[in-house]
Formats: sequence, C-alpha cells, structure tokens
Amino acid sequence: MSRGEKLDQLIADQLQAALPSVVIGRQIVVLEQTASTNDAIFQVAFPEGAAVSSLPAVASAKEGPPSLGDEGLVLFAEHQTAGRGQRGNRWESAAGKGLWFSILLRPEIQLSDSGRLTIWAIETISDVIRIEFGLEPAIKLPNDVQLNGHKVAGVLVEMRAQDKAPHLAVVGIGVNVNQCRDDFPAGLQDRAISLAMALGRQVERQNFAVALLRNLDLTYREKFSKAVAAFNSSPAPTTTRDRLAAKSRKA
Repeated sequence: MSRGEKLDQLIADQLQAALPSVVIGRQIVVLEQTASTNDAIFQVAFPEGAAVSSLPAVASAKEGPPSLGDEGLVLFAEHQTAGRGQRGNRWESAAGKGLWFSILLRPEIQLSDSGRLTIWAIETISDVIRIEFGLEPAIKLPNDVQLNGHKVAGVLVEMRAQDKAPHLAVVGIGVNVNQCRDDFPAGLQDRAISLAMALGRQVERQNFAVALLRNLDLTYREKFSKAVAAFNSSPAPTTTRDRLAAKSRKA
C-alpha cells in the first residue's frame, strides 16, 4: 500500500465514534487483509474449529463491550485476497481503493426471504451515492449498483439457520471508491467503474463509510429489526430517503 493509500486508511475507533446509538456499527473491526470479509464474520459467529485469533480487539464499545458475535458487527478489510460475488464470481478488491465489508445481522426473516436483505442493501447504497455525490446510480438485479451502465457496487447475502434464535445473516458489500481504470483487471475495465472515475476526483473513504453505515443502520431498523423500539426515546436522524423527499418537495 502506497503512502497516499495509508493516509486514507479506515480507522475503526473514528468510525465507531461517528455512529452513536446504532445497531449496525455498534462494533467495528478493520483488518489490513483477509481472504473474504464474509468468511471472517462467519468465523466469529461459528468459532468452533475456526482460527479467529487474527481478529483484533473490537473498537472501544459503549456501555460495556458486547460479544463479537452480537448483531451489528461490521468487519472491513483494506484488501481481500478471495472476495466473492454472486454465483461464485471473484470480487476484485484493490487494496485501499474501495469499501469491502460485511455486516453480521440477525433479522426476523426466514431463510427463503434473504432476497429482501439484498434489495435493502442495494437500495440503500444507491440512495447514499445519490445524496452524497449527486450521481444517478441504477440498480441491476439481483445484487448490483451501476453508474453509467458500469458496476460500482455489489452485495452478497449469506444466511444460516439458527435453532431457537433469529437466523444469522451476513451481508457482504463491496463499493468501488477510488480506483482508476488501470486498477481493474483487463476483463473488467469496460464493465466496472469507481466513484472517483464518475466524479473526476478522489473520495474520502472514511466519511463515505460513515454515511453508508449510518443509512444502512436506519433503514435496517425500519425494515427488519425489533431493536428499533429501543431507539424511540430519542429522535432518529433523518434518513436518506427523507432528505431526498424533502429536496423534491422544495424543488
């Protein structure tokens, strides 16, 4: 990783401090490298026989440290050596150039409804890109977000059944942030795009990560989590969709 990339490294403590009173992001881990962030989270959730000693301690948690396996853990990797997409496709994740992360969730849904999580994630990613950067992303089902007909983000949801507990879901998200065309393999250069390529400038990944996690948390609690009741005592921040609706009313 170059000096410039190191200056743009994700910092778990700062990410978590920017996300008070959340479900998604209540615990954040940033790894320098892992094979797949989805696999790393499954190792946390099912540690029997899995080597998880490489995972660092969770960033300082509020109100006492919950278990790593609790709902809301977010695990970033600056680089994935074996990132996965749909149908076993490889996800290219250039070191320090994108956001590669997975979220551990326990939604109140059946295994057959996992597609709802995919739709929730790609809709939220699309909304955040639109409101933060003024771009016009398009959703390509089943799991992609595109800009100008090129893939900028993808989602991979994997669920496992749990006895006497909500099923466990891992939502893997990859967003191309600061790549240039040459950062993509030759076979993807005409099919992939990054936010930086669309904007003509670099993006501060830390700030974008905060915006993305904040809105994933808000929309997840609205759609899936009974834990939303615990937050009703204080006003919830405005969601991306609310801000978009307000802008359209003023226009």
